[in-house]
Amino acid sequence: MVNDGDRALSALERALSFAEPEGYVRTFVDEGEPMALLLRRALVGGIRPSYVRKLLAAYGEDTRAASPAAQALVEPLTQRELEVLGLLAAGLSNREIAEELVIAVSTVKSHVNHIYGKLGVKSRTQAVARAQFLGLV
Repeated sequence: MVNDGDRALSALERALSFAEPEGYVRTFVDEGEPMALLLRRALVGGIRPSYVRKLLAAYGEDTRAASPAAQALVEPLTQRELEVLGLLAAGLSNREIAEELVIAVSTVKSHVNHIYGKLGVKSRTQAVARAQFLGLV
């Protein structure tokens, strides 16, 4: 059985398909918090993620850390861990990350291990894939 939330998400998906090519933002933002909640559901569902992130950013949200899926993490990533994760996603080595952030390589390794634990992964590739799924990078 289809509920109202599913119908709303389906209608939003259609609206986004028409609005994205035109770059409409205010049309959605002017609807307030109920629309923001629906947009967050769309983001988690993978519906036009780049456009939905842009719309949520217009609400003043940091979608890398504020997506509902990311909020499901038992322990959220710190700002520094998010920075390290972004550099991991860019393909930088531990040494390059250390140079970029002006920290010791051992500190980078510590951050990477914390990221693995919080995301429930065992490798850089898994960490980046999970982070992309959660909308963190």
